[in-house]
Amino acid sequence: MGSATTGKAGRRAITRFLLALSVLWPVAAAAEAPSRIASINLCADELLVALADPGQITALSPYATDPVLSFVAAEAQSHRHDAGDAETVVDLDPDLVLAGRFTKRATRDMLTRLGYRVVLLDPARGIAESIDQVRRVAGLVGHPERGAALIARIREARERAAASAGATMPTAAVYQRRGYVTGAETLTGELLSVAGFANTGGALAGATGGFVPLERLISDPPDFLVVASSASPAEDQGAALLAHPALRRLYSPDRRIVLPERLTVCGGPSLPAALDWLASEAKRVRAAP
Repeated sequence: MGSATTGKAGRRAITRFLLALSVLWPVAAAAEAPSRIASINLCADELLVALADPGQITALSPYATDPVLSFVAAEAQSHRHDAGDAETVVDLDPDLVLAGRFTKRATRDMLTRLGYRVVLLDPARGIAESIDQVRRVAGLVGHPERGAALIARIREARERAAASAGATMPTAAVYQRRGYVTGAETLTGELLSVAGFANTGGALAGATGGFVPLERLISDPPDFLVVASSASPAEDQGAALLAHPALRRLYSPDRRIVLPERLTVCGGPSLPAALDWLASEAKRVRAAP
């Protein structure tokens, strides 16, 4: 009888201990958030700047401060931004490395072999995937509340853009350097659709996009051309096609929508600004004769 009572008391003590441990677990998990994070990918740079404490960021990638490509170029200036190769990352000795799925594989493999925790981020192909990525990275860096706040801003911007879309959808194609057209099943394609444009990229270049000859584009031209810059003349050979006389005749400035690359190269932090930008452009083109 005594041993049975003692056994019950022991089980109750163990149960109380496990319950107390379950209550304390979130505190312990938060305390284990990485304190030295390195990014070797532009999109990871943007997520880190938006979601992590400045003191958690050991270094960003060399692209972080590029004003053309990076949405956080100004903020990134206050961080070290040379984490491009494995040797540099090893010198930093981070406890978490964020990389892109298409970051140089040799660098990723070397860091993994050396025992570093490397987390790969896939390119976001739509708003939903981008939201999932924000949530994931916010959890990794120990600030899920910041992720929730950013997600709320993305959803609010999506609602604003959708509300501003007109009854009719003008056609548009994203035409980039050397004649690359963004496809339908891409983040930019979805942003255009939300803002009220019918993206002809799918018909021209398939789901993910591809190079389209100028002759094909102008044989059945969309209503608007979406470009990354209004610079004219062309800055280099890659952009020379965008200054072609045929395109200049078809697409005067009022028929071009300038969508800066820094708003669409990555998802996440740039999405509210990208959606608001396109919503503003949609209002402009609807007001035009």
